[in-house]
Amino acid sequence: MLSRSPTPDFSLLNIGEDLAPLPSYKAASTTSTDFSSLLDTLLQLHEDLKSGCGGQLWPAGMVLAKHMLRYHRTDLKEARILELGAGGGLVALGVAIGCQLESPIYVTDQENMLPLMRRNIALNELESRAVPLVLNWGDPLPAEVIAQKPNVVLAADCVYFEPAFPLLLATLEDLLRLSPDVVIYFCFKKRRRASMQFMKRLSKKFLMEEIEDTDRPTFSKEGLFLYTFRRKQ
Repeated sequence: MLSRSPTPDFSLLNIGEDLAPLPSYKAASTTSTDFSSLLDTLLQLHEDLKSGCGGQLWPAGMVLAKHMLRYHRTDLKEARILELGAGGGLVALGVAIGCQLESPIYVTDQENMLPLMRRNIALNELESRAVPLVLNWGDPLPAEVIAQKPNVVLAADCVYFEPAFPLLLATLEDLLRLSPDVVIYFCFKKRRRASMQFMKRLSKKFLMEEIEDTDRPTFSKEGLFLYTFRRKQ
């Protein structure tokens, strides 16, 4: 397990407030990745924006997936894992392929993303290891999630649409209540001032720690940040 650096003053708020550029939008297509050789088997990922921006591969998802595969390949065996705002399911499916898990991963997003999540699960023949599920931020948690009691939550690039921030916060709080050992791995890209204000709110609610990663010098130059959240004691 990597050492982590507590950040009670949330030092990244000292970074300038300039807007990060958005990625160029792609036509629908299927691509593949092995996460820089961290997988022996290629992950097939269909990208399609017709259901929303979550249908595209975003850099924060690549950073989080690589981190989990590089540092948590063996210690997730007994974990109960859920991906929040999964879009096409990049992070969850990468973990499902690369880690030996005893329980299926829940791959969650809004209902409009469900067909894409199902398509990518089928593309990779992961029907027995990944379960697509609708989880709307701000709504009561689905019965399946309450029963699962996830203790590892993956969230990549969920800090994007400002009106959804209060709903995301409510869902993060609900998830952290399910089990005393819940840890949320949270990767996001700094885009605007509202994003940073939201992260400051999170730092007051939860125990927030920045994660060490060998790729940090590279992805931090792109405005990407990788944190864990836990319940405050």
